[in-house]
Amino acid sequence: MESKSFFRFLFFFIAIAFLLLFTWSHLPSAPSPRFTTLLDCASNSPWCTSKNRFQSNQPTPTPSQKPDSSTSSRRLRRHESAVPRHPLDPLTVQEFNKVRSILSSHALFKSSNNYALHSVVLEEPDKDLVLKWEKGQPLFPRTASVIARANGVSHVLTVNLETAEVNVQNTAPPTGYPAMTIEDMTSSIWAPLSDAKFNRTIIERGVNLDDLSCLPISLGWFGKKEENRRLIKVQCYSMKDTANFYMRPIEGLTVLLDMDTKEVVEISDTGRSIPIPKATNTDYRFSEQKLQQQLNLINPISIEQPKGPSFVIEDEHLVKWANWEFHLKPDPRAGVVISRAKVRDLDSGVTRDVLYKGFTSELFVPYMDPTDAWYFKTYMDAGEYGFGLQAMPLDPLNDCPRNAYYMDAVFAAGDGVPYVRSDMICVFERYAGDIGWRHAESPITGMEIKEVRPKVTLVVRMAASVANYDYIVDWEFQTDGLIRIKVGLSGILMVKGSEYENMNQVEGQENLFGTLLSENVIGVIHDHFITFYLDMDIDGSDNSFVKVNLKRQQTSPDESPRKSYLKAVRNVAKTEKDAQIQFKLYDPSEFHVINPTKKTRVGNPVGYKVVPAGTAASLLDHDDPPQSRGAFTNNQIWVTPYNRSEQWAGGLFVYQSQGDDTLAVWSERDRPIENKDIVVWYTLGFHHIPCQEDFPIMPTVSSSFDLKPVNFFESNPILRTPPNVEKDLPVCRPAATA
Repeated sequence: MESKSFFRFLFFFIAIAFLLLFTWSHLPSAPSPRFTTLLDCASNSPWCTSKNRFQSNQPTPTPSQKPDSSTSSRRLRRHESAVPRHPLDPLTVQEFNKVRSILSSHALFKSSNNYALHSVVLEEPDKDLVLKWEKGQPLFPRTASVIARANGVSHVLTVNLETAEVNVQNTAPPTGYPAMTIEDMTSSIWAPLSDAKFNRTIIERGVNLDDLSCLPISLGWFGKKEENRRLIKVQCYSMKDTANFYMRPIEGLTVLLDMDTKEVVEISDTGRSIPIPKATNTDYRFSEQKLQQQLNLINPISIEQPKGPSFVIEDEHLVKWANWEFHLKPDPRAGVVISRAKVRDLDSGVTRDVLYKGFTSELFVPYMDPTDAWYFKTYMDAGEYGFGLQAMPLDPLNDCPRNAYYMDAVFAAGDGVPYVRSDMICVFERYAGDIGWRHAESPITGMEIKEVRPKVTLVVRMAASVANYDYIVDWEFQTDGLIRIKVGLSGILMVKGSEYENMNQVEGQENLFGTLLSENVIGVIHDHFITFYLDMDIDGSDNSFVKVNLKRQQTSPDESPRKSYLKAVRNVAKTEKDAQIQFKLYDPSEFHVINPTKKTRVGNPVGYKVVPAGTAASLLDHDDPPQSRGAFTNNQIWVTPYNRSEQWAGGLFVYQSQGDDTLAVWSERDRPIENKDIVVWYTLGFHHIPCQEDFPIMPTVSSSFDLKPVNFFESNPILRTPPNVEKDLPVCRPAATA
């Protein structure tokens, strides 16, 4: 018997050793700089995609692979020769390579056996310099802002690209780490395979290692035991018989990993009694739908523009459309950055400032399950993963319509090598049959008047796939001066495995922490909070924030047959705490940003107002660790004085941070904001109680808020725009069956 046990053990040991050798020999890695200085994600997607997960049955690309299309080839050549033309233009390929070269010879990195660049972006020139700059003038000295880790320490640096001077700043936040690199995530999901206990557990749970798919999960911060080392949790799924592995969780299995050493610190397996959900009906790909016929509910539709779109993009990043112009660029953390947005007053012909800079500052996504395998799922998608890094190439005709313009991004990998995120942003005109303005006169007046104007808008779009969830972010510009910021939620739910197949098995009021969506699958309740940074410059930088409160007024018996009416009471915020706003349905207000020194013809201060929507608020305790880190969601609106170091609502270093460098902390200083250069922060909020219609993939749910002119123009700015007439529109030949 002992001999048989020995041989069984020996066989098992050899099998595990072979598996580990095979695993590590097939690890994906960044292409060597010896053969390329520019990586195109279209041809190297398993390396630089955001879907950083272990898929042992997907081959790793080789350096010899080239982009398939001539379009990709043209894109590569253009990026390699690109030069900046505007002070806010992102770093170019040549500049990324120069940063990498300069840092490689710096003492901090020469002395480090293991360093990584977590962020390499343009250090934007001072705002007052940018405001004075005009096209044709020389650019200011170009400087890169770098966040790096070397010898286990985080550093914030600037690199002067003209002088090669490196300035190491001593301004790192007290807690937290930089956002993960793609390499951090990729290596972390492979690391558990070096642990025999992990492999044994997977096999015991009935999953073949070839069918394993794992995700890197940020763990927030929950106490001192998690301090002084970069940690990450890894959870895994079975992708057998489906591409939608998210619906097949290996429930309760969690690996705690040291992200720097790749040491498995702890393996928790609390779900052995929970079956892995079946793959049936989980695949969302069109090619895999097995019904008798596809659902052709509508005929194909497309907006045609025979004369081409009405917008132009100059020098790669300056967008001009109708009466708008703005600078547009991709960012690895924020996604899309809109800068220097100006609208032309059609009466005076003057182009006027509206928004100096706007972007997605942070996303906070807490799940409402306090159990062992779920309590830590409280994601900060921008500061932990990089919202722009997770942006996927947009799909022409489906993500964006015909005549859309596509913009690539160039980002730096962890070793500083630049790579292309192709088609990350699209720009297009939208006409959805909406009405810009209208009036038809009643027949009783005897006047036959019907005046209607169509609404055509310009949309800037990106879509980020942060593992399972997809976020669609639109910046939409209207000719009446309104800017609409819209967020759509789609993708796949993060689900929990369950013993239950039907609700009739659930006893009484047992808390499932969500909804039973299919057999053995629970969609867990969660929130989404998307906080936007809005540096408003209404006809100049010095602005004020005004809360216009609607108050019910009582009438006296002899004053009017009415007993009550509403009065607008205006209060100018003097300091930050005056402008901390929580929405109240029965205490309504408008929220204006005005320039008190600029008045209309009749004496009103010019301004814009924030028109709220997506007003779900966080209901977590303020001292709950996730909410301490996400305290920027304690209010729906904040206003702070402009400070170039305060751009990220969750802090500069979000990963494992303790909430000591957030918007809520900065605003406690209660600084003056009246007639100052101010920044408005707005949080769109969603509560999500999953339902069966969200399975296996979610129809998009959207919400938006507006920045709307309020006394900014002397009158309706689109009064003189013409209506549509038949002769101006394209004539499309109808289908024979129509």
